[in-house]
Amino acid sequence: MALSVPAIMKTTAARLSALYLLLFALCAVLLVFYMTSLSARMLTAQTQETINDEVLGLARAYQRGGLPVLVRVVENRSRQPGANLYLIADANGQILTGNVQSLEPGVIDTEGWTTEPFSYKRFGEGELDRLRSGTSDQTTAPATGDNAAQQAEGEQGHNAIALVLRLPNQMIMLVGRDLGEPERFRAVIRRALTLALGMMGLGGLLIWFFVGRAALKRIDSVSEASRRIMGGDLSGRLPVTGAGDEFDRLSENLNSMLARIATLNEGLKQVSDNIAHDLKTPLTRLRNRAEATLSGKHRPADYRQALEGTIAESDQLIKTFNAILMISRLEAGYSSEHTNRVDLAAAVRDVAELYEPVAEEAGVSLEAEVNGAFLVDGNRELIGQALSNIVDNAIKYSTDSTSKPAVRVALERTNGEIRLCVADNGQGIPDDADRARATERFVRLEKSRSQPGSGLGLSLAKAVMTFHYGRLDLLPGNPGLSVVMSFPAREDH
Repeated sequence: MALSVPAIMKTTAARLSALYLLLFALCAVLLVFYMTSLSARMLTAQTQETINDEVLGLARAYQRGGLPVLVRVVENRSRQPGANLYLIADANGQILTGNVQSLEPGVIDTEGWTTEPFSYKRFGEGELDRLRSGTSDQTTAPATGDNAAQQAEGEQGHNAIALVLRLPNQMIMLVGRDLGEPERFRAVIRRALTLALGMMGLGGLLIWFFVGRAALKRIDSVSEASRRIMGGDLSGRLPVTGAGDEFDRLSENLNSMLARIATLNEGLKQVSDNIAHDLKTPLTRLRNRAEATLSGKHRPADYRQALEGTIAESDQLIKTFNAILMISRLEAGYSSEHTNRVDLAAAVRDVAELYEPVAEEAGVSLEAEVNGAFLVDGNRELIGQALSNIVDNAIKYSTDSTSKPAVRVALERTNGEIRLCVADNGQGIPDDADRARATERFVRLEKSRSQPGSGLGLSLAKAVMTFHYGRLDLLPGNPGLSVVMSFPAREDH
């Protein structure tokens, strides 16, 4: 989907890119001026130091032999390659010796350092220029006064700084140094930094064009997927490219959230369906019992028996609703129950002691094998309720065993987990699909429904294990069934 420039500039990515580019350009420009001015100041200071050394040398020559020695030294030094600027003039500004042909007017009028760089021409440069241009073959005498001013105005010379000294006999000496090297150095630095600025700016624009457009496309795809999900398609998921970046992590987290929401919605739908179908039968039975009791004449004992049955049936319905509510809260990850350190061995001993009379009455051998302490983080009441439901189921469904009915409860630690296993030797659940369905709400695999129950015991146990970040496994016991509650082992530091 193509975006216009105004639309692109409304995006956060484009605004941030423009702000960063502007800030970078400002910093780069300031850096260019700072570096060029710093380099110029450093070279100027170095030039002044060199000129001072030259002046000291010339002063020693003047002290040693007066003006003739000074003139001879100046002439020798001015002829050397790469020499500084040397000039000796009389009190009227007439150039007597040196390698300077002409000066900008007013340079030698003031003693001391020149306040600003001045233009000049070296001795012989004017003639060389005319020879190259073919305009004249005449020699040019050193320019003085108005002639020097005219040449300085008519021809562009070099720039230099100099130290002007007035000798005791009122003669003028100038020692300077050309600024061509500092200026060239400054120009090189300016060009290099300007080129670097241009390249980095171009690189920033290219990066924004490619990376920013890719980010905008991914945001558009996320928005499109979000619109489909908001339209009611909870099976839709946000795109994940596999790059592992922030967009992928956000999409994965949102996809996990959507999967969780879909699971909760499915659970809510199942609860509604189960309430509509499975609870309709006991309510109908209650109504029929009450109607049968009211019709005809009965003894007071019959009315009492009917009311007691109604109360018992109502209590069972209340237990069923409480179990449904607890399962829903646990599956949603919310519970007002507190978690702390729980010893599974103590919980197993309590449940075994509670169900020992029940097992004895049913003719079932109940055995608990517990050695030592097995600590987990959880809620003891929830764990005890889940274990009670499993043990109760094991006692009920082991009575159809061909041999002596027996239920065995064992605890073991393996692979960083604590496994609580409840095994019976009954008929079991031989089919894998039936074992998977056994943990669903209101599912009862017993066709005859001869055993009491609502089909919520294993569902509640599974929800309790999910709340404790564990799992519930139904395994074939050969014979019988083994229900395994696997808890993550507590790490005590």
